[in-house]
Amino acid sequence: MNEVVLTPKEQPYVPIETSTIKPDDFANKSIDEIKDLEVWYGNTSSKIGDFFDVEGESGPTPAETNILIDGDVYNTKRIGQGMTDGKITVNGNVNMYVGAEMEGGIITVNGNADSWAGQDMRGGELIINGNARDYVGSSYRGDWRGMTGGIITIKGNAQNEVAEYMLGGKLIIQGDVRHMPGVHMNGGLLVIEGNVISRPGGEMKNGTIVIKGIVSEFLPGFEYHGIEKDLNIQGESIKGSFYKFKGDFSEKGPDGTVYVAVAGNNHIVP
Repeated sequence: MNEVVLTPKEQPYVPIETSTIKPDDFANKSIDEIKDLEVWYGNTSSKIGDFFDVEGESGPTPAETNILIDGDVYNTKRIGQGMTDGKITVNGNVNMYVGAEMEGGIITVNGNADSWAGQDMRGGELIINGNARDYVGSSYRGDWRGMTGGIITIKGNAQNEVAEYMLGGKLIIQGDVRHMPGVHMNGGLLVIEGNVISRPGGEMKNGTIVIKGIVSEFLPGFEYHGIEKDLNIQGESIKGSFYKFKGDFSEKGPDGTVYVAVAGNNHIVP
């Protein structure tokens, strides 16, 4: 696989909008053509070459093109937005919307990600080896269609309203989350291996949430259905004993399922 290496220059104060940094736009282009691809700096049209040193060689197709961003791009947004194939690796932090509307390929972030990682994701795989902020795998603000496919893995913690309006796919968070994971969820699988502060599954209609840690505050709109052991959901084998709840009955005809580890959570059982 051919590789294009982007080495970031100093990150500007105003965020860069870079939906052109993806194998789909780099494939079959020369290095000079890649440098000339458009990015936005505030309300000003700029070029990739204004913010990155570019070297290497692209492949003839997105599937044969690997992009390495070799450095911290904490103020660069929309990396990999809408990509359909190929690979992106970031050796540093990223700003908002990494992997948004992604349909295929693999993005690996060897750092932290800001909010809306994997927003409206449709396929492919997004791996964040650090922490993420709010709205991972969620819908765009004001929309009701969140993540529909693909796999997102967060190796660290995430914050609020992850999997908001999630419709399909898998979202696995290996650390803790804060408030309202799976709010308005209507499909897919959300696995949280750490603790949750409050209100998982609020107003969910469908889908499955599995929480392996402690839930400090649970909603009253869920009906208790006993204990299940050693779950197997969408190909994920999850060992342990779990309280099973159905809901959220604040919605009409809900068919959502929330599993919460028995250990440390007897305070949420009626």
